[in-house]
Amino acid sequence: PSHGTVKFDGRDMTAASPQERNIAQVFQFPVIYDTMTVAENLAFPLKNRKVPADQIKKRVGEIAEMLDMSGQLNQRAAGLAADAKQKISLGRGLVRSDVSAVLFDEPLTVIDPHLKWQLRRKLKQIHRELKLTLIYVTHDQVEALTFAEEVVVMTRGKAVQVGSAEALFERPAHTFVGHFIGSPGMNFVPAESRGGALEVAGVRLAGLRELPDGALKLGIRPEYLRIAEANAPGAIPATVTQVQDVGTHAMLSADAAGSKLKARLHSDAPMPEEGDTVWLKVLDAHTCYYRDEELVA
Repeated sequence: PSHGTVKFDGRDMTAASPQERNIAQVFQFPVIYDTMTVAENLAFPLKNRKVPADQIKKRVGEIAEMLDMSGQLNQRAAGLAADAKQKISLGRGLVRSDVSAVLFDEPLTVIDPHLKWQLRRKLKQIHRELKLTLIYVTHDQVEALTFAEEVVVMTRGKAVQVGSAEALFERPAHTFVGHFIGSPGMNFVPAESRGGALEVAGVRLAGLRELPDGALKLGIRPEYLRIAEANAPGAIPATVTQVQDVGTHAMLSADAAGSKLKARLHSDAPMPEEGDTVWLKVLDAHTCYYRDEELVA
């Protein structure tokens, strides 16, 4: 690391060699031996460490059962489908019970979408059963939020927030987190804070929290952006640019003095039309306040 230390179970591993780190890794593409059987592939990491044969057989059986591959142990890997090969790769990473952590580098990228959910559930089940530390790298926010107990969001080599899925959604510590987490991401609106009031899109609004004076950004999720009465407290005028009905809800797009906003509305609510002026409530309990891209309130 550029600074700080890396510890496994309290042991400082910052300067440790790769061999000393005792980490298993599962890559984006299956790393297996096609000429070997499923059982031989799973056993390979243990044989390299001179684990006794009876222990290898027992452990391979346990991992194969977890991966639903007990009936394929004697099959050669070459004839298996891509998802089965990746399951072998997962198994090779999990077969060692002494590892400090297992690193997953986007392991489900090559898997068909309908099989991803099955493998993701299987990984969570394995995590509960084996109680291993699993570090899972992905660009898929849904994958991260559904898989992890704790999520680390990184940008430009910096960890900008560590927390639960709920914390990342409700209180993004950085504008990048607000933009990246959620579909669509968080709305951002420039604001000016003065003496407890906010000027937003040319409208002076009473502040709901103590805020530092100066330029700020308001962040509000499309899920919390609501149409309000004209001149309602905390609301600003915007021009509707598009309304998309996606069945379960409608997605409203609008422009407020140059700020592009999206609001997720109930499909049974009255819908404005393109070109209409609506008032959107940007200040409520869910609003986040940012300065220099970082959360201040």
